[in-house]
Amino acid sequence: MKVVRVTRFGGPEVLVAGEAPEPAAGPGQVVVAVAVAEINFVETQLRRGITPGPPLPEPPYVPGGGVAGRVAAIGDGVAPEWLGRRVTTGTAGRLGGNAERAVADVDDLVPVPDGLDLAEAAALLHDGGTALGLFDGAGVRAGDRVLVEAAAGGLGSLLVQLALSAGARVVGAARGEAKLALVRELGAEAVDYSEPGWAKRVLDATGGFDVVFDGVGGEIGREAFGATARGGRFSVHGASAGAATVIPPEEAAERGVTVFGIEQLMGFGDGAKERVRRALDAAAAGRIRPVIGRRLPLERAADAHAAMEARSVVGKTLLVV
Repeated sequence: MKVVRVTRFGGPEVLVAGEAPEPAAGPGQVVVAVAVAEINFVETQLRRGITPGPPLPEPPYVPGGGVAGRVAAIGDGVAPEWLGRRVTTGTAGRLGGNAERAVADVDDLVPVPDGLDLAEAAALLHDGGTALGLFDGAGVRAGDRVLVEAAAGGLGSLLVQLALSAGARVVGAARGEAKLALVRELGAEAVDYSEPGWAKRVLDATGGFDVVFDGVGGEIGREAFGATARGGRFSVHGASAGAATVIPPEEAAERGVTVFGIEQLMGFGDGAKERVRRALDAAAAGRIRPVIGRRLPLERAADAHAAMEARSVVGKTLLVV
């Protein structure tokens, strides 16, 4: 079967297409015939040999922590009713998804509802569940002023939609006109966080944000914290700038800001499957939509990683098998 391997730590060029034996399902596992593999930004960081949290795999390895497709084979202890079903799932060991076949634990399978295609399901597997976890944790309410960083990305665009649906006033921060146009299309106000003084401008315009979703970190995350209103909530979920935002407890306490650090993601395992179900059902019903910016064939995984690192993709990037 076709696979893509990370041959060594480095740039996108270390992703090399090749062949591998088809995997077998162990007890309590299935083999999924992969139609679509998702890519998260953290996979590009792991490929470079750095990590914001997850353990580094040892090269060579087949990346890919999430897929959508049909169940092609089952292992011992798995109900035969799973055969042929459309599913989206995390892969066993959170690796191996950039391939024509991938192994998954049956307990991780989420059926894809009728009316939702497999690309949409793959786009929602991690971003949809994570967006709901962050949204629920931050307690967004009607009338809240909400800032979403990286608002034109796969996860950020979902946070924008969820906050708007709750009746919040939403400002989406992104870089470049194409991404700002998407933020406006979703119904939010937009600000370019590559422009000097962006945080002060939105602070002056809004009086500060009740909720900030920080998916960038670095200097942008620090600036966004400065735009958080007294008594607000500052929720950290990403470090695409290289380092997650860390707010000293005394600084947060002085302004009465509740900080949900990036470590909150470690607790998202509980209830993760139910949140994915909620996201898929919401998409099937038309209440949210995943923004898919680019679909590339499996063998062009290196191009997909390069585009994500160049910040040239609006929405989610997927590999089509």
